Amino acid sequence: MNLTIHTSALPHDDPDASLVFYRDVLGFEVRSDVGQGKMRWITVGPKGQPGTSILLAPPAADPGITEDERRTIAEMMAKGTYGWILLATPDLDAVFDKVQACDAEVVQEPTEQPYGIRDCAFRDPAGNLIRIQQLR
Repeated sequence: MNLTIHTSALPHDDPDASLVFYRDVLGFEVRSDVGQGKMRWITVGPKGQPGTSILLAPPAADPGITEDERRTIAEMMAKGTYGWILLATPDLDAVFDKVQACDAEVVQEPTEQPYGIRDCAFRDPAGNLIRIQQLR
């Protein structure tokens, strides 16, 4: 079996704000942008890595979700406990400085973890936790 992780999804509640964060702050390229208003599905990914993407999606679009589930998702997004992703970079300090300069909510400054990873964390405009670790 030969599998790769092609696309991971994160929810958004403001597609324009999410687009600015992922495109202009993190430097990802936009691969597709379909829908309109809050019902937009935006695919972004790192430049030069066409096989890896993040789908920014409206969280309540699935017709199988109940109203209680929609409320729970909205509450978890507001608290920043619903979605998260782990990114990596060879220059953690440069990425941290750039993201911090864009007024993103800093959750953790660059820190050497006791388990051998140096990382930092932010929240995107939808409240998703974005952890970024130093490549070694």
